[in-house]
Amino acid sequence: MRPEEFLSILHTAERLKDTPRHCTTTKGRVESVAEHSWRVSLMAMLLRHEFPEADIDKVISMCLIHDLGECFTGDIPVFRKTADDRVTEADLLDEWVRSLPEEISQDLAALYEEMDAQKTIEAKLYKALDKLEAVIQHNESPLSTWEDHEYELNRTYAYDAVSFSKWLSELRKEIREETEEKIRQETND
Repeated sequence: MRPEEFLSILHTAERLKDTPRHCTTTKGRVESVAEHSWRVSLMAMLLRHEFPEADIDKVISMCLIHDLGECFTGDIPVFRKTADDRVTEADLLDEWVRSLPEEISQDLAALYEEMDAQKTIEAKLYKALDKLEAVIQHNESPLSTWEDHEYELNRTYAYDAVSFSKWLSELRKEIREETEEKIRQETND
């Protein structure tokens, strides 16, 4: 890969720093897609010893790249994203990946294929962490930023994604308890 190709990839990925997500931070600032991807990656790294059977470096790679398609479409919350939105994002991402230097293109394409198939422990772990991070971030954001439907969503989202793992299922239960406590505290204030 030539240095200018490397820089071009970074310039495209930089868009995620300015791509807002639906959720806010604890202080009410709109979160970026890059911040979300960073924390999902951190979550994966921290679970290295909980999932010794998984290639955690591969999981971290998946977490780092999982929202690169949003460089081209922006973030569309899961509860608003249509099938057409998913196709558009996948097509634009695929076009970009194919335009990259061959070795990088092949590496990314293989990761995306594995992520989409959701057959390996690595792919399942990345997907679970992606969903869980969103719920955790909602718990950290002010309740005043929640839409009405998010009360139920925060109580129910991601259980399907964690069902393959007892540890992740226990984590999801803890997150649900945080959700209930947040709602109790903030509605009683």
